[in-house]
Amino acid sequence: MVLSVKAARIQRFGPPRVIMIDELPRPEPAAGELLVRVKAAGVGHWDALVREGKVPQSLPLILGSELSGIVEAIGAEVSGFKAGDEVYGATNEQFTGGYTEYALPSAARMAQKPKSLNFIEVASAVIGSVTAWQMIFDYAHADHGQTVLIHGAAGNVGACAVQLASQAGLHVVATAGSADLAYVRGLGAGRVVDYKKERFEDLLSGVDVVLDTVGGDTQQRSLQVLKPGGILVSIVSAVPETAQQSYGIRAAFFYVDVTIMRLNKITELFDSGKLVTDVGTVLPLEEARIAHEMLEGAPHKRGKLVFSVSA
Repeated sequence: MVLSVKAARIQRFGPPRVIMIDELPRPEPAAGELLVRVKAAGVGHWDALVREGKVPQSLPLILGSELSGIVEAIGAEVSGFKAGDEVYGATNEQFTGGYTEYALPSAARMAQKPKSLNFIEVASAVIGSVTAWQMIFDYAHADHGQTVLIHGAAGNVGACAVQLASQAGLHVVATAGSADLAYVRGLGAGRVVDYKKERFEDLLSGVDVVLDTVGGDTQQRSLQVLKPGGILVSIVSAVPETAQQSYGIRAAFFYVDVTIMRLNKITELFDSGKLVTDVGTVLPLEEARIAHEMLEGAPHKRGKLVFSVSA
């Protein structure tokens, strides 16, 4: 039996250099938890916010929330899983505990892994795919034939949103950088605006739905392209009530809620070939600092950063 495991932890909040690779006792699952031997862990911008202390958390903590792996043991009050199951999902509502060789995710946030994807691919897709699903269907309640503007369409969430929206029969307009225009068109966008060369608000009006993965000035400028009663859904920041009233539009802001039900829907889409992943740079867990430097702008491939974990 493995008695100690590696984990990427922080003892204090700060820049990437605060991340340490520690040896810890192998954990045991409590009620409602699984013990998962981690094969891969996704790296996302939320992890950086946790590391920087911008999300209230207790220290020390293991960073990361997206993972895939193999069930080693099952806690009390858990059904639907057995040892040896290949699974994927998110750790917990704190979005921590994923960068490790053995993790203790909530069973309610895990599901059987898509058979068509390997561990690296599926670990890249957890947060992005579920977030995109919630933006389109749970919050925007988008209908066939409506026009949706998707910002950051080459990113992890945006790329999933383009695919889901296109397959749902929406007219997809997307913003992306020059290098990613063809990629985003290939995902199903009918029109792609190069945000570095054009201002989308000069080209668009009467949009039913805006999906905002960028925030800031982009969010503010998006309000004017919505039709009266249209909705902007953001995963970055809330739109003030005064702005909503001024433009005659609606807005929603939320944090992703990964559930087994939503993961099972995503699994069906992957296994039917309707949704594809975009894995970027893959690193060993020991290079967690480097991964977080990439989150902050160091060069890396387009696509999701993923740790390959060899417990």
